[in-house]
Amino acid sequence: MTGFKSVIPALIICILAAACSAQLTKDIKVTAKQRPGVDLSHYRTFAWLDSAQVVNDPLGQWEPPDFDSDAEVKRLVAHELVKRGITLATGKPDMVVTFVAGIDMASLELREDPEKGAETLQNIPKGALVVVLADAATRVRLWVGVAAGDVGQQYDSAAVRRRLDYAITGMFRQYPAH
Repeated sequence: MTGFKSVIPALIICILAAACSAQLTKDIKVTAKQRPGVDLSHYRTFAWLDSAQVVNDPLGQWEPPDFDSDAEVKRLVAHELVKRGITLATGKPDMVVTFVAGIDMASLELREDPEKGAETLQNIPKGALVVVLADAATRVRLWVGVAAGDVGQQYDSAAVRRRLDYAITGMFRQYPAH
């Protein structure tokens, strides 16, 4: 019985962590589309396009000042590609990868106001991350992943990292199996 009692606190911590993580990402919607008729299993290497980057946020409204979103997105996307047997090219790549993030800090949305008991128009900044995989020779789009969510809260670096991981992992769940 003593061993069982020592497991209970760890179990409670795991349940609370999962609940917090779900709450942290509940606003994020993810989708991905593959170009019809394309067999992605022929693509085994990738390279980054120089244009791959996240929108600059010098005021720190949605990105913590000590956090490099560009590097984190690249790390997460590369991780997902490598899990699928697609490696960073040392020579000429089969496909190129790029991404862009867009932020609308002036986005308005109807939300329930508990104090007024009615829906009110509120400023809910929105953001989207788009990841594009394209044929290296033709630059024809092969696959696109999109994640969109709220960005109004001042998340710390760990929370931003978890939100990006959730979004990019969700995109690549929709990548066809080889």
